[in-house]
Amino acid sequence: MLSSHRNAVNDALGTTRATPSIEGDVIDAATHHRRGEPGFRRASVAMFAAGVATFALLYAPQPLLPALTREFGVSPAGASLALAVSTATLALALLPAGWLSDAHGRTRVMGLSMLLAALLGLLAAAAPSFAALLVLRALQGVALAGVPAVGMAYLAEEIHADSLGSSIGLYIAGNAIGGMSGRLLCGTLADTAGWRVGLAGVAVLSLVCAALFWRLAPDSRHHVPSHFAPRSALDSLAVHLRDRGQLRLDAMAALLMGTFVAVYNAVSFRLEAPPYRLGEAAIAAIFLVYPIGSLSSAVAGRLADRVGRRRVLPAGVLVAIAGVALTGLQPLALVVLGIAILTVGFFAAHSVASSWVGRRAHTARAQAAALYLLAYYGGSSVAGPLGGAAWSAGRWPEVMALAVALLAGSLVVSLRLRATPPLLAPAG
Repeated sequence: MLSSHRNAVNDALGTTRATPSIEGDVIDAATHHRRGEPGFRRASVAMFAAGVATFALLYAPQPLLPALTREFGVSPAGASLALAVSTATLALALLPAGWLSDAHGRTRVMGLSMLLAALLGLLAAAAPSFAALLVLRALQGVALAGVPAVGMAYLAEEIHADSLGSSIGLYIAGNAIGGMSGRLLCGTLADTAGWRVGLAGVAVLSLVCAALFWRLAPDSRHHVPSHFAPRSALDSLAVHLRDRGQLRLDAMAALLMGTFVAVYNAVSFRLEAPPYRLGEAAIAAIFLVYPIGSLSSAVAGRLADRVGRRRVLPAGVLVAIAGVALTGLQPLALVVLGIAILTVGFFAAHSVASSWVGRRAHTARAQAAALYLLAYYGGSSVAGPLGGAAWSAGRWPEVMALAVALLAGSLVVSLRLRATPPLLAPAG
């Protein structure tokens, strides 16, 4: 009991054992998993599966938004709530999930989170009304919080610093594959058998991913479980809230994810309308661009390890802006190409920013990751319905204006991050 309390206090005060390196990173001990080792591969594949399950469940309804407007008689902004309620409750549950993992272990919390979220996905497929669907989706967001709240902290604790960018890049690649497979599977099944079958199919996929995670994920070797101490938890949060670098990374998360979800929400309505008039399966097929995002996240992680995050981050934002601009053209092929380029830029920037969070935080990494992801999913919850409202107000030009404004803000923040000095590691 005394040992657990001491560890919690040391974590809050920043007295964990560490040595400084460039850009505020920490040099890991030889016991951490390195690229090419079995432990690295197991952890990376397990977290890849966790990323697939999380994003498949979270964003499966996105190609169904037009169908939900017809089924329940709601507006595009109202239908977007099927996504927004999940991301909002996920954001609110991130910190409690992180604290739960402090007490009961990283892998246990992530595994149970995936299992419960998949079961709620099955219930959501049988929702009798739109209100019931929203309630179940909100509960699903709470359940899903265990993976993103803990995943980056788990990797930062267990993977060697020299390999961390690649490992987190693979985890985010799992997010990209999950986002693609969940939307594609859901849209294809919905086109042939209805939206309920689509949601159920994604839930089954996520159950398979949960089983894979339980089998492969290495136990934590550098995390000592500790009882939840409110004062220590608040002190840990305060450390990150006082760090301008962390706050700027949080702002990047909100702006990037807000842009991404607003565009992807609205594009479903654009492709269903004239002159395209695409069905649900065809609309879902646009998410086949996600493997490009998966590749870009891994490449950006390696580039960040080589040339530095300060250079790669704004480059990713500029690529995303170019993609949004291209979607303003009429030909379907160019619209899809623009979405693909936006996806490349988004995942590259998000991969770099998220890995920066774990490496900048010398202490209370779970809390730092949770704050980043709270902003990330908070941006999705706010900007997602705004994308639907922008479509209703002025069709695609209004959606583009919203996206460009958000990306311009993220570009400014990324340039401010270039000038943000590194943190010195705490003495140990």
